[in-house]
Amino acid sequence: MKARLPLLWGFLFGIVFGFLLQKGGVTKYDVIIGQLLLEDWTVLKIMLSAVVTGMIGLHLMKSLGWIQLDPKPGSWGRNAVGGLIFGLGFALLGYCPGTIAGAMGSGYLDAMVGGLAGILLGSGLFAAAYPRLRKGILKKGNFDSLTLPRLLKVNDWVVIVPLSALIVLLLHLLERAGL
Repeated sequence: MKARLPLLWGFLFGIVFGFLLQKGGVTKYDVIIGQLLLEDWTVLKIMLSAVVTGMIGLHLMKSLGWIQLDPKPGSWGRNAVGGLIFGLGFALLGYCPGTIAGAMGSGYLDAMVGGLAGILLGSGLFAAAYPRLRKGILKKGNFDSLTLPRLLKVNDWVVIVPLSALIVLLLHLLERAGL
């Protein structure tokens, strides 16, 4: 049971995150398209709030010894392929994976049919192409498990505190501008 506890926590946090996405309105197609057209800034505000909350929460739990962070290695090639798959799905349906899950939970038919089919199709195509991709483009521009604090050779909080302050300032300015 102890080995499954992290999965249970992940599942519970996923449900809470999906609930908050739904309550924030970002599971609605019109809100997402409004963000892409730079007319509705709800998605950006919610995602920036999630970044600050997650960044502080994860590193606080790490500092308390509750969790150990193990960033996976990355590369520019992995980012390019992932970005293309994500962007294609987003352009075709107007949802990202998180908002698809929230929209499905809200009962939106386009997310249930198109979103779920897109996730399964995209995952399947990537899995089929992976043996060839991993030998080529996925290795291009490797940057291992580099993080900003590791790059700067500083304590995590030296990056987290000012970055969080900048994001909160940006959120305040967006709200003040009525966006």
